[in-house]
Amino acid sequence: MTSMLAHAVRNLPASSAWAARGFARSLSCSSQLQAAAVQPKSKKTLAKSGVKNIVVVEGVRIPFLQSGTTYADLMPHDLARAALQGLLNRTSVPRDVVDYIVYGTVIQEVKTSNVAREAALGAGFSDKTPAHTVTMACISSNQAMTTGVGMIAAGQCDVVVAGGVELMSDVPIRHSRKMRKTMLTLNRAKTLGQKLSLLSKIRPDYFAPELPAVAEFSTSETMGHSADRLAAAFAVSRLEQDEYALRSHTLAKKAQDGGLLVDVVPFKVPGKETVTKDNGIRPSSMEQMGKLKPAFIKPHGTVTAANSSFLTDGASAMLLMSEEKALAMGYKPKAYLRDFVYVSQDPKDQLLLGPTYATPKVLEKAGLTMADIDVFEFHEAFAGQILANLKAMDSDWFAQNYMGRKSKVGAPPLEKFNNWGGSLSLGHPFGATGCRLVITAAHRLKKEGGQYGLVAACAAGGQGHAMIVELYPQ
Repeated sequence: MTSMLAHAVRNLPASSAWAARGFARSLSCSSQLQAAAVQPKSKKTLAKSGVKNIVVVEGVRIPFLQSGTTYADLMPHDLARAALQGLLNRTSVPRDVVDYIVYGTVIQEVKTSNVAREAALGAGFSDKTPAHTVTMACISSNQAMTTGVGMIAAGQCDVVVAGGVELMSDVPIRHSRKMRKTMLTLNRAKTLGQKLSLLSKIRPDYFAPELPAVAEFSTSETMGHSADRLAAAFAVSRLEQDEYALRSHTLAKKAQDGGLLVDVVPFKVPGKETVTKDNGIRPSSMEQMGKLKPAFIKPHGTVTAANSSFLTDGASAMLLMSEEKALAMGYKPKAYLRDFVYVSQDPKDQLLLGPTYATPKVLEKAGLTMADIDVFEFHEAFAGQILANLKAMDSDWFAQNYMGRKSKVGAPPLEKFNNWGGSLSLGHPFGATGCRLVITAAHRLKKEGGQYGLVAACAAGGQGHAMIVELYPQ
C-alpha cells in the first residue's frame, strides 16, 4: 500500500478545481434535470429468458434523524414498525399477501435480535408470516433486498418486504468480560457462601464498561481513520472534501424543498410530534466548514465532522414482487431489480473501496457500460471516501495493479451522480441506507428521463455491493 500511496499521488487528479468544477456543473445540470421530466431514452431491456422479473412496487422510509434527537427514547423495532406501517399505508397491500419479511441491521438490540420479526408483529402482520434479520454492515438492507430477490426468483415467494433499521441513539454497552463472567457464575451459585465468595473477587476495574466504537474488529481501526488514509492515498484534499460535502447538503436541501424526497413517510413519535422530514440537511459555507478540526487523524487529517456522514436513526421498507404478481394485483411497479454483485477486499487499506470493485463487475454482468447508466446513487460514508472511489475508478494504474483489469472503468459524471443528496446530508442509518439508494434511483430515473440506474455502496469489513435498477416502462 505504501507504493500505492506514492504512485497514486503522482498519477491521479488532485486539484481542488476538479471538485469545484464538478460541484458547479452538478448543480447546474441537476437544476435543469429537475425542472421537468423528459422522455426516457430507448434502450434494450435487461430481461433474461427463463428468469423471473423482480420489481419494486414501492419503497419508503421514515425521516432519517440525527442520533440523540426525536427518536432517542425509542427502540429499533419501533422505527422498523413505523416504516412497515408507512409501506402498508402507501400501497394498501394486504398483510396476508406478504410471503416473507427480511430486514437488515448492524448494531443489534439484544432484546430484539430478530428485529424483522418483532417489527412485523408490531405492524400487524400475521404471526404466520416468517421474518428474519441479516447484517452486512452498511450494505445490510442491500442484502435484505437481494435476499428477497433470490427468494422470488427461486419461486419460493411472490411477495417479499425488505428493509433496514438502525438506532444509533441507544446502542448496547456491555460490562467488562471479567464482570460478565462473574455475574454468570454468580447466577449459578447455590449457597450464600458461594455467592459471597464470588462477590469478594470483584475489583474496581471490573466495572469499566466496554463502549461501542465504529471500528473494524480485524484492524481495530475506526472507519474515519481508514477514510483519512484513503483520502491521502488518492490525493483527495481537504478542500475537495469540503466542496463535495457542501454539494451533497445543497442538493439534498434543494430536493427536500422541491418535494422530490417522496420516499419519506411521516412518523408520529409516541409522546412527541409527528416527524415529516430529515433533520441532518444543513448547507453551510466553505468558510464555516474550513474552521473544523480533523476528527480522526490529528492534527493533519482531512476528515472532519462536516465532510463525514453523521450518526443517524432511521428505517426503510420496500415492497418487492414478481412482475406477474404485481400486475395481477393491479400495481404499476416503479422499477426492475436487475443484476447485482457483492465484492470483498482488504479490510485495512481498501476498507471503503467497495464501489470501485463492484461497479465494473455489475456492468459486465449486465452487459452495460458506464455510458449506458443514466443515474448513479452511491453511498457517501465520507466525502474523502466517495472522491477516492471516483479517482480509483478513473485510474488505469489502479485497475491494472489492484483489480486485475486491463483498463479503468471510468468515473461516473457528476451531473448524473447523487443529484438529490446522499448519506453525508440525508443521513446514514447503517442498516437502512441501501433501500434509500435503490428507491431514489428509481424515482430519479422517472423524473430525469433515464432507463438504467447504478446503485453502489461500501461497507465495513472491506465489502461492497452494486446493483442495476431499470425503470419500469411508463
